[in-house]
Amino acid sequence: MAVDPSRASAPPALEVSERTRPHIAVRLLPFLFILYITNYLDRTNLAYAALGMSRDLGFSDRVFGLGAGIFFISYLSCRAPCWWSIGARRMISTTMIAWGSLTVLTALVHTPGQLYLARFLLGAAEAGFFPGVIVYLSHWFIREDRAKATSNFMGAIPLSFVLGRRSLAGF
Repeated sequence: MAVDPSRASAPPALEVSERTRPHIAVRLLPFLFILYITNYLDRTNLAYAALGMSRDLGFSDRVFGLGAGIFFISYLSCRAPCWWSIGARRMISTTMIAWGSLTVLTALVHTPGQLYLARFLLGAAEAGFFPGVIVYLSHWFIREDRAKATSNFMGAIPLSFVLGRRSLAGF
């Protein structure tokens, strides 16, 4: 007697996997999405802060341009996979603590040199976030779901543009 493949039930392990995958996405992706919005806004906040800082501190556009460039020099140079030895979860948490602390300390900037140092250190601190999250997603999502999870995570970029422009309109 032949078994109809459409009526055959899935193995129990496969059923658990199918039920668990959406729960993982619902638990991880919203939190990572919010973190990436914050990360992206922080990465580009110098452009928004330039309006007030140029007036209060007397910084020129050249100072802000160099500060932005210095950030991306350290951001790109520190993205090397140095986090492999400590793991993605630890790297994300370490990055978040260092990044938050350095962002708060940026409020104490009074000279161009201090701005350059703060932006360099902030770029180095933020460098591990994106690669760490991508590795973290690879630990939680199977190959078939990984691209969708990554695209949902990176969907925060356009939303951060909207939020950043909206906050800039308030100035």
